[in-house]
Amino acid sequence: MYVDWLGQYPKGSKNARLAGGRSVLILVILLTPAIGWSQTQVTDNSNTPDDSQQASPAQSNPAPASPSGQAPVATPGQTPDPQNKNDVAPGQQTKRMFWVVPNFGAVNANTQLPPMSPREKFVLAARDSVVDYSSYTWAGILAGQAMLLNSDPELGRGIKGYGRYYWRTFVDEISGTFFTEAIVPVITREDPRYYTMGKGGFFRRSGYAISRAFITKTDAGGNAFNWSEVAGNALEAGLSNAYYPPQERGLGSTAGNFGTQMESAVLNHVFQEFWPDIRRKVFRIK
Repeated sequence: MYVDWLGQYPKGSKNARLAGGRSVLILVILLTPAIGWSQTQVTDNSNTPDDSQQASPAQSNPAPASPSGQAPVATPGQTPDPQNKNDVAPGQQTKRMFWVVPNFGAVNANTQLPPMSPREKFVLAARDSVVDYSSYTWAGILAGQAMLLNSDPELGRGIKGYGRYYWRTFVDEISGTFFTEAIVPVITREDPRYYTMGKGGFFRRSGYAISRAFITKTDAGGNAFNWSEVAGNALEAGLSNAYYPPQERGLGSTAGNFGTQMESAVLNHVFQEFWPDIRRKVFRIK
């Protein structure tokens, strides 16, 4: 999914670098309580039942079939099963991160899903970009941040300036999401969802999350280079030349935009990986 954690900085400008540093600082602050917990999780797991005594994900949390016999887009387990009272299981994802960031493509830990049909990939992209209220809220937050930092001076200030920032941010969000979650995945037959690791040490999980920007599951169940993320973000960066001011276009600006989108993709996967831990350990939500 396309989520610009850095704000509206497609040009690789000084503001983009400052925002990148701030995002890393925010990431460290949010994940610090989870670091110690994740490092000791292996020890804690010694008190839990052996894996062989637990039901497999496919049996305990099957994917309901749609009328056409295909798996639905909604991730099984995102909404706790009425028959499963263990709502605080590690790796339990929600539809939104921080209540304003769309997270419909995140899959619970220890869950394997059937491949998505082309239609389901487009439905997922729509939910992550235009259907849910969080898309509009998140775009508004990013637009306000971009205007505050004056990332594109040509767009102006005030209410009119905010409007210019907002619609461009929203178009970035829509195009990036459809390129990375629907259009390219349909062509390359890749799975655009993020499969949560949910267990292991902090650095191991962080490395896994970062790698997901470059390695992804295929519809056939294997692993492949993540063309959906890389090519999808490149297409979004190229398309942005059509609606940004002339001063912010060109090869250099497009390359900077692409780099920013890939950095945002990496940060987004890291947040997705640790979001269940942040909810349980930082926000104390069960």
